[in-house]
Amino acid sequence: MTKVTKRAVLAGFAGSFAAHNLAFSTLASAQDAVEPMDDLFVGDPDAPITVIEYASMTCPHCARFHTDVYPQLKENFIDTGKVKFVFREVYFDKFGLWSGMLARCGSPDRYFPFVDLLFKKQDEWRQGNSDQEIVGNLFKLGRQTGLTDEEMTACVQNQEMAQALVADYQLKSGQDGISATPTFVIDGEKVSNMSYDAFEALLNEKLE
Repeated sequence: MTKVTKRAVLAGFAGSFAAHNLAFSTLASAQDAVEPMDDLFVGDPDAPITVIEYASMTCPHCARFHTDVYPQLKENFIDTGKVKFVFREVYFDKFGLWSGMLARCGSPDRYFPFVDLLFKKQDEWRQGNSDQEIVGNLFKLGRQTGLTDEEMTACVQNQEMAQALVADYQLKSGQDGISATPTFVIDGEKVSNMSYDAFEALLNEKLE
């Protein structure tokens, strides 16, 4: 097995920068040809209410929602079978794309724990004077979830995955008219970010 050094890891990321930026510019006009990807979600797939969150990994308001509001939603509505919670990534910048690609490394059951970590540590991993430094911060988080440098390097160099993720984001966010994060679609109704109390009231109203 080839040993991946820190220098090689960062070089691998650097080689992917241009292609990831290209994904944003070349796919904007090709949404009609995109095959939607399967949504990632938590909760009962047959729950009476479906909540879709559109969020960026680099959005401070999204991080605040996931640290302050989401835990209560999960305990009271998702874990109790009342809500199916779908998470859709929004890519406003390359850092959001890279973190989303890393979250998909390894087994599927690592995705949501990695997303939680990205939001909890957002202020830390986003700090850096260069792309390579931020990438190094993301790798540190990946190691905390059990990912190896080899796995993460392969993930971020997967250009087909990068293009598929950007195309899926453009397609679904365009269909739902998403222009800011976090935005929620609750059983087809688009709503802005809100407190837990407001969320609870809205969900309880729909459950009546």
